[in-house]
Amino acid sequence: MIFPAFADTIGRMPSLYDPACIIPDWPAPPSVRTVATTRNMPGASKPPFDAFNLGSRCGDEPAAVEANRAALVDALALPARPRWLRQVHGIDVFDADGEASSDEPEADAAVTHRAGIVLAVLTADCLPVVFRADDGDAIGVAHAGWRGLAAGVLEATVAALRAPPQQLVAWIGPAIGAASYEVGEEVRAAFVDADAGAAAAFASTRPGHWLCDLPALARRRLAHTGVARVHGGGFDTFADARFYSFRRDRETGRFATLAWIEP
Repeated sequence: MIFPAFADTIGRMPSLYDPACIIPDWPAPPSVRTVATTRNMPGASKPPFDAFNLGSRCGDEPAAVEANRAALVDALALPARPRWLRQVHGIDVFDADGEASSDEPEADAAVTHRAGIVLAVLTADCLPVVFRADDGDAIGVAHAGWRGLAAGVLEATVAALRAPPQQLVAWIGPAIGAASYEVGEEVRAAFVDADAGAAAAFASTRPGHWLCDLPALARRRLAHTGVARVHGGGFDTFADARFYSFRRDRETGRFATLAWIEP
């Protein structure tokens, strides 16, 4: 499923197996909009960033990234330019309700309680997680690589939404799948040392190495905060060529997961 404005832009409707962008299958009021882009959207980036790279710090030509970001606003009929973040694998949450600035704040999550503000996180294997309140009056997005996830970026985002966790719903967007994500002892210890039950999200492959299920870890941490309604998590950016994947390609672009409340 794609937005009609984007269908007009590309002149065709992609198949269900090769969509140009992803619309979450989760219960949300009509006013809350969420979309994840893919590299299949027509863009200005050249290999190895082709074609619709939205990341400005991965080596792509700045002019190409800016052209893609401008095209994104038009293609999805966004109410405003996204509030891009300078992501550092931390736990800081940007309150987008403050005064707008041309600078990209250093943060790995953002929240808003206002209509017309477009939140965004960039990923290429890490978890993008979107939150919304039951009444549709608060939304948030988080970038959760293993470091941020272990440090508590999801918990920090839930706290910044200022809503009872029982009134929040989360969607886990496209990220590297457990079958593709082998990690070492450092990653496993970051979770298991603090929560022995997190061991269930790791499967041994060879001495000192495990397959890591990031969505399962996210669900577990969200459950501990009281967020029990969690959707998504069924993608694998490493195995699915629609998405950028740092683990697969090393030099590559970034796709965006966006959320906003319609004005």
